[in-house]
Amino acid sequence: MMQLPARYDHVGSFLRPKYLLEAREQKANGRITPQQLREVEDKAITEIVKFQEDIGLKSITDGEFRRTYFHIDFLEQLGGVKTDIPVTIRKPDGTEELAPPVIRVIDKVRHAKDIQKADFEYLKSQVSAGHTPKVTIPSPTMLHFRGGRAGISKDAYPELDPVFYDDVAKAYGDELRSLYEAGCRYVQMDDTNLAYLCDEKMREAARQRGDDPNELPHRYAKFINKVVARKPEGMLLGMHLCRGNFKSTFAAQGNYEPVAEALLKEMDIDAYFMEYDDDRSGDFRPLRYLAKGKTVVLGLVTTKFGQMEKKDDLKRRIDEAAKYAPMEQLALSPQCGFSSTVHGNNIAVEDQRNKLRLVVETAQEVWGGK
Repeated sequence: MMQLPARYDHVGSFLRPKYLLEAREQKANGRITPQQLREVEDKAITEIVKFQEDIGLKSITDGEFRRTYFHIDFLEQLGGVKTDIPVTIRKPDGTEELAPPVIRVIDKVRHAKDIQKADFEYLKSQVSAGHTPKVTIPSPTMLHFRGGRAGISKDAYPELDPVFYDDVAKAYGDELRSLYEAGCRYVQMDDTNLAYLCDEKMREAARQRGDDPNELPHRYAKFINKVVARKPEGMLLGMHLCRGNFKSTFAAQGNYEPVAEALLKEMDIDAYFMEYDDDRSGDFRPLRYLAKGKTVVLGLVTTKFGQMEKKDDLKRRIDEAAKYAPMEQLALSPQCGFSSTVHGNNIAVEDQRNKLRLVVETAQEVWGGK
């Protein structure tokens, strides 16, 4: 198993600067070219790299500044995949909810082109020595969970197992290899589906689609392991489990117990970023399944709201987690990114900085090191 660059980390996305949002709008209206937008993105990424390094982070992302949504922008570039942009629904009480995007497999899934390579090469060119550039991509389970069997073409895949899972794993393996050849050694897959399977409403929705929510985590562990088997040696592969983060809202809740064994014991991932920022996540008992050599990154600091956590509270919660998993297999991070979609969370840039500093300082005090 590969080790994380430090005992502190972050999930990847950051609040977009205003000038970047304006440029994206200009591009959408045809007032600037894709190349001109890319130049603005380059500038913003250079700034966010410096922001992360100044805070003391060791793993560095591009803030997902070239994306609108954490998952769609990647998945729709796979051959055989069609996605529909999600729409925002305003509920009667005035709150907003993002209707889940429709992700459909309409043909054989394949790696039609290098998706993240050029973006990674720019990120790598901006990152200083002693830091590790990290690429975030959506989990392959996204191609199954949202639509189930009905979302996958029966013409392309009369049977899902093993052909569909093998094709997706090969496509992901090809993408990981192209990143590795560009110098990437750290990739994080963002997965909402396993966390959603902790929520009884989501479990019922899976049943309605014809899936068994007790069997799915084990099937997904095997699915992820097919990807892991194709990753280049020497690449760290992590997974972030998310219960929804659109504009500081959430989509699911529930203890990790229904998925813990499949996730922490059966899956061959190096590191798990697990949300533990509030009561929705339950207690730390599921961590007892953590296999040797793997790391759980405790997402104890919320990115949804600006209110600051107290260092002593974080240390107490780390101690609680250490009752179920060895302290040397734990690390600390915020619970999610600060801007899983282009819209961003309801949090100030200064709060974003302060929360990341809190993560770095707390982890250094708990585990030592710089």
